[in-house]
Amino acid sequence: MGRPGPGRARTRFRNDLGVLFSGRGPPAGIAVSWRLEDYRFDYPEHLVAVRPAEPRDASRLLVLDRAKTALEHRRFSDLAEYLKPGDCLVLNRSRVLPARVLGVKSTGGKADLLLVRRLSPRRWTALSAHLKPGARVNFDGGLCAVAERLDGSGEWILDFDGDGVEALMDRSGEAPLPPYIQKRRKSEPVETADRERYQTVYAKEPGSIAAPTAGLHFTAALLEELRERGVETAELILHVGPGTFRPVKTGDVREHPMLPERFEVPAETPEKLRRAKRLIPIGTTAVRTLETLAEADRSFRGVPDRGDASLFIYPGRPFRAVDALVTNFHQPDSTPILLASAFVGRERLLEAYREAVRLEYRLFSYGDAMLIL
Repeated sequence: MGRPGPGRARTRFRNDLGVLFSGRGPPAGIAVSWRLEDYRFDYPEHLVAVRPAEPRDASRLLVLDRAKTALEHRRFSDLAEYLKPGDCLVLNRSRVLPARVLGVKSTGGKADLLLVRRLSPRRWTALSAHLKPGARVNFDGGLCAVAERLDGSGEWILDFDGDGVEALMDRSGEAPLPPYIQKRRKSEPVETADRERYQTVYAKEPGSIAAPTAGLHFTAALLEELRERGVETAELILHVGPGTFRPVKTGDVREHPMLPERFEVPAETPEKLRRAKRLIPIGTTAVRTLETLAEADRSFRGVPDRGDASLFIYPGRPFRAVDALVTNFHQPDSTPILLASAFVGRERLLEAYREAVRLEYRLFSYGDAMLIL
């Protein structure tokens, strides 16, 4: 089911539901809804994972084969059994910044900030509910920042009085865990271990403020096992920003504005993408980057080596490059759940989610995974 090209033909067949299926995106004839409320599901709070599985690949793996009706329930360490020589896993190797920093305002109040983007050595954007224009915040080590104004995307522009912002994060920054994890931990402090575990084993270039969480399940040993079986890896960099985790608030999902996120394409990646039999992105950020490149050039020959990805993938949009997908379970009202629904179909995804809840899979960023074939 690789991309069309010399020696490749698109596979078309009927699955065991009798539905025509082409191997990319949901089966033909599946009804599409753009109502946000149609992508919600119920789950008990105790299934929200607050800490990751140990070891990483001990996570459970729900396997949804779009050509079959039955789901399979495995461990992530079994992933190799579903892959073939010539498959290519597409990894987002962006590294998560310890971007949550705590400071004290000149009034004496606390300021909790999530640093988002570096505009210059002394100028950053940040998310915070504790700031007002002109607020002055003092940080560990003597660094000080003034909140200038909110920009159009709801981020504060901060002017620092020195160049030591990266040093501040390295010294006292915390892993930018999702608020729902902090809530479930009942306001316990972020643990030192989170700086390592909220990070993939293949992370390199720093720049993300959230982890590409589907990659958290991989170990170095599992990646080596896959390579020995002839499964290749291709790396991309998409620095995860608010665009990925900003909730959808429009009743019609098509009206949601997707914020851009920076991406880079290593020089060796396009050739790996071209020769793959199946492209299997690890996580929705890898999907969005891959599909952004495929929109520019489906053969991956003339793709840019960097740019901004603002592609919003929701049900009804065709996939140009993705043949299978590894992803986590996603929150309602999120762009990732819409992307997964676009790939497999809303009803099948929600059916799988309901079964995962029944069997008490662990949910969301630190939770278990799905393999969609």
